[in-house]
Amino acid sequence: MKLYVIRHGLTNCNVEKKYNGKLDEDINETGILQAKKAQEIIRNLDIDLIICSPLLRTRHTCNIININNVPVIFDNRIEERDCGIYTGKELGEFYYTDYWNYYSNNKVEGLESIQDLFKRIQDFLDDIKGKYKDKNILLVTHGGVVRAVYFYFNELPKDGMLQGFGSSNCEITEYEM
Repeated sequence: MKLYVIRHGLTNCNVEKKYNGKLDEDINETGILQAKKAQEIIRNLDIDLIICSPLLRTRHTCNIININNVPVIFDNRIEERDCGIYTGKELGEFYYTDYWNYYSNNKVEGLESIQDLFKRIQDFLDDIKGKYKDKNILLVTHGGVVRAVYFYFNELPKDGMLQGFGSSNCEITEYEM
């Protein structure tokens, strides 16, 4: 089983360096172009199923990249991490010091903990590994989820800082399950 993971195309929050979390925003013109470029790579991949976050930015990206008309399932388990009270606000010191620190215990109203995000993604990946063991799957998802998938397959850094392990918009990563 191969697992391909792609982050949605660029959004205005990405450009403005704001938390978007579960904000249901669309991709912008650059994001559309990124998805069209990714479409050319995906055209040549042997994908049996696409599992997509139901948020608008991932749905729009999925519609563009699904060049081979692969069946699509929408699954809220691969929605972006809930940013709580930070949703729509500019990234600040908290983002770079605590938000992506696996060992941070900083409690913020409505913020999904990094541990809860990782647990949600671990459970999701364990589930699809059992259900689709003979299928090649493409996940269309978000930066936080891409990070959690990466650490499903790789060891956490000792200091817990996960900031440097993200992906670019419409970057495709491949894993062997």
